[in-house]
Amino acid sequence: MADESTQSIVVDAPPEDVMAVIADFPAYPEWANAVKSTEVLDEFADGKAREVKFTLDAGPFKDVYTLSYEWASNGLSVEWNLVKGQMQKAQKGQYLLSPEGDGTRVTYTLSVQLAVPMIGLFRRKAEKMIMDIALKELKRRVEGG
Repeated sequence: MADESTQSIVVDAPPEDVMAVIADFPAYPEWANAVKSTEVLDEFADGKAREVKFTLDAGPFKDVYTLSYEWASNGLSVEWNLVKGQMQKAQKGQYLLSPEGDGTRVTYTLSVQLAVPMIGLFRRKAEKMIMDIALKELKRRVEGG
């Protein structure tokens, strides 16, 4: 897998509130601008998503893809991997939550490999832009803004 990019943000809410928003895939189109639709394809016994299909429209980058999720038993992290996609050959990511004061530090790690070759510098810039937008939208959603 290619190099990973990592970014973090502090959200003014406890980890369980942040994870509740992360785990609520049907609501993503309401707050994640590039996500046009989501469909939970499979769930674990506890009701958390095991596989989710996304339809993404981020301007020049459009894709329909499915991610497989693994949830930490302590409720502080979730990891995912690409099952299949049109524009992506691979995607690996993680949200790691850690309490910080009255809030939560959310650390987002992402690595995407596109089906079409892309120079590493541009790929990393794209990953950082995706993460920056995702973290800001997540913060806004959790904090009720």
